[in-house]
Amino acid sequence: AAPTDTTDSTFEVLVGTLDVVTPATADLGTGDTGGTITGALGTVTVDDSRGAADASWTASVTATVFQTGGGSPEETVLPSEIDYWSGPATATTGTGTFTPGQAAAGDAQPLDSTTPLTAFTHSGGTGGNTAEWNPTLVVNVPLDSIAGEYTGTVTHSLA
Repeated sequence: AAPTDTTDSTFEVLVGTLDVVTPATADLGTGDTGGTITGALGTVTVDDSRGAADASWTASVTATVFQTGGGSPEETVLPSEIDYWSGPATATTGTGTFTPGQAAAGDAQPLDSTTPLTAFTHSGGTGGNTAEWNPTLVVNVPLDSIAGEYTGTVTHSLA
């Protein structure tokens, strides 16, 4: 045997990602025509494992038209008739500043199908971070809406 020996060693550095996870479904409840239906969407989670020197990100939200039946005008609720408020973070990790897009119910803003609404932001900080919040949707049910179960999609995106 030799008085010294070597071991070739390796390790792998993975490139992190910036991901958003939302509930698969949400039941916002029931309400009457001309009234409002208020319900929590469920926990939205942003996980930033990029390990960046500037770990800033912006989460935005859009929505489709909500429809029942054949989707006639009376069977449609437009995204602009649905207000969104993120509320404060329910949990965060990492450094930097976490800022809700709409901190309180009075800050709620209407959704849109093409123009994203800022849901939450993270600025500064380095390395990985996470944020969770439980947004609320307020459906302003049109007076001419017919009875039925309305279905649409709320989409959170990251940049």
